[in-house]
Amino acid sequence: MNGDVDDGARVPDRELVEGALRYVPLLETYYRRAHTEMPDELRHLFQDHHLTARHGAVLAQLAHDQRPSVGELSARLGVGLSTVSEMVGDLSRVGLVVRHRDPENGRRVLVALSDDHKDTMRAFMASRAGPLVRVFEQLTPSQREGFAAGLRAWAEEVRRG
Repeated sequence: MNGDVDDGARVPDRELVEGALRYVPLLETYYRRAHTEMPDELRHLFQDHHLTARHGAVLAQLAHDQRPSVGELSARLGVGLSTVSEMVGDLSRVGLVVRHRDPENGRRVLVALSDDHKDTMRAFMASRAGPLVRVFEQLTPSQREGFAAGLRAWAEEVRRG
């Protein structure tokens, strides 16, 4: 079913979109709870050093043993290079991440979780991913692909907006 929104733009499947938007506040609540669900060790570091959800977004990018460059983190998060560099500096100062020069390109700085906090951060990320993993288990492979494609597209649109 097609319909118009107030600005006159055409919205495919308007009822479906409007129905899905009813769940956005629930997702926001889920993300706001992250701070209270953190292991004590992480929560204290975040509180004591005034780290924010944006710092947490950087950490989430590192949870799977990835060692992206600061530039790659900037692109993934849709945040300016100087902002990401500042956040990585904050995280490095409190010992959550380590920075290394790329052995293949000395001008690039690679970022990784510190060994001291890697297990805690991975366990926290796994617990936060639980609801999404359970949803994926209920979907067919085709539904999973569609769901993931939709999330990617929505995130890209929000980032551009």
